[in-house]
Amino acid sequence: MRPDEMEVYGTVKVGERGQVVIPSNARDALGIKAGDQLLVISTPHNDGIAMIKAETVKKMIQKMNLGLSMGLDGPHAPPKRRKG
Repeated sequence: MRPDEMEVYGTVKVGERGQVVIPSNARDALGIKAGDQLLVISTPHNDGIAMIKAETVKKMIQKMNLGLSMGLDGPHAPPKRRKG
């Protein structure tokens, strides 16, 4: 699978308690293990859901924070205005 392609792993049925079982081929391909936390988000039109590992989101936020701090104070920061 190319990075810009989506993969379909099958269908799941929602149980009475709202639980779903992630297909084993999806768990294997995505490295999802028992105990992993997943962030559940809605699709743009609220017609479905997507799940992403919470650890992946945490790492993305850390990288964005680092990029922001480097952009504000780092070598590519805009020059500061002089007072006077």
